[in-house]
Amino acid sequence: MIFLHTDDKLYSLDDAIKLDRRQIRELHKNYGNASLTGMLALLGFDKHFVRARDVSVWDSEGKEYLDFLGAYGALNLGHNHPAVLAALEKVREMPNLLQASLNPLAGALAHNLALLTPGGLQRCFFGNSGAEAVEGALKLARIATGREEIIYCRDSFHGKTFGALSVTGRTKYQEPFKPLLPGCAAVPFGDLKALEKALRPGRAAAFIVEPVQGEGGIILPPPGYLSGARELCTRHGALFIADEIQTGFGRTGHLFACEAEQVEPDVICLAKSLGGGVMPVGAFITTDAIWKKAYGSMEKALLHTSTFGGNTLAAAAALAALEVITGENLAARARENGAYFLEKLKGLQEMFPLLKEVRGRGLMIGLEFNQPGGLADKASFGLAGKLAGEYMGSLVAGELLNDHGIITAYTLNNPNVIRLEPPLTVTRAQIDRVLAALQDILTKHKGFLSMAAGGVKTVFKSLTGK
Repeated sequence: MIFLHTDDKLYSLDDAIKLDRRQIRELHKNYGNASLTGMLALLGFDKHFVRARDVSVWDSEGKEYLDFLGAYGALNLGHNHPAVLAALEKVREMPNLLQASLNPLAGALAHNLALLTPGGLQRCFFGNSGAEAVEGALKLARIATGREEIIYCRDSFHGKTFGALSVTGRTKYQEPFKPLLPGCAAVPFGDLKALEKALRPGRAAAFIVEPVQGEGGIILPPPGYLSGARELCTRHGALFIADEIQTGFGRTGHLFACEAEQVEPDVICLAKSLGGGVMPVGAFITTDAIWKKAYGSMEKALLHTSTFGGNTLAAAAALAALEVITGENLAARARENGAYFLEKLKGLQEMFPLLKEVRGRGLMIGLEFNQPGGLADKASFGLAGKLAGEYMGSLVAGELLNDHGIITAYTLNNPNVIRLEPPLTVTRAQIDRVLAALQDILTKHKGFLSMAAGGVKTVFKSLTGK
């Protein structure tokens, strides 16, 4: 007998919709990731959200929140964009999965991506996630070049499946799963000399890089780095893979972030906002010449496939998403509103010592906080500094959520940085609300110990329900 839950019956969709916050927490605690559930509950991140539209979401008590996390860049169009939902409705009677045919929507989507992406990129492969796009790009590089090594950057993030994890630059995520994919070597982000040294032996199949490091803490490359890396890859016969999963589709003020330096990659990895914030869609796109080297014969045509990749619903959502992104020129809106946001945030940085650095491009922004120093850190034998490095971002995000109704989170590779990645449809009034909330928090808290005390209050409320 399989134990399901206390009343020993399967939940229907209607049952699931009616679950309250306590029941949801218990289900995740008993049948999902209990440790993560406990962490989210302590910080008040287990709220029961029941409705969403554009930048706003509402909880079961009717309170409105602004989503400035944006699903890590997957909500460039905001929540439940009507054009994307309408597209799904249009295709609801078409076959969604039918491999013994050519899907017209997937063909049209591949055409549109070939037109929109920089350079001579032409051939698309569709999957379901960013990690799948990276896996496909790594396989493509190996089979097309006949080489084994992959060069990647420290503090990068490309996913947590085995191949993607092997080129993700944080030891915390790699170490428990070693040995990983052989032949992967890390170089410092922004260091062309180190990259050239790694490429010089002529064994590298590819260099994979984020045009702006997302989980590394919203790190911008030095001017000329991407174009220099492109030139080095060409010189040494390695493919240049741009991971635009988080930066793509207007996020940084360009349709694709590599366009800031007029870089034409050999491969681009795409996902997140490609699905319009509604459907999971991933893709990599490459040139005709590279594709033909890899899969350009009937014998090789089935070497890399996906059951759900390019399905009708996903392709419909993606077609609608591209139409909105280009038709409403969301890249330009991100560039203009991002410049405004960054200017105001840097003003806060000048006013409040706790805010160490503001950095970003477009509406991909990171706030890094200063670490404890002096007597406070000495008195705690350095513990305050260590805790701040791991938890300051979550404490700030917790206060933004619980006291100001603003959703954000820290970056995975640098928890001392919180990210601000709202939908590209965000208004100046909504940005001003976040600025006011940050000013309130920075006015109240002069350092980590004060912020931690506020976090303890949140934890107490979570535990007691008061």
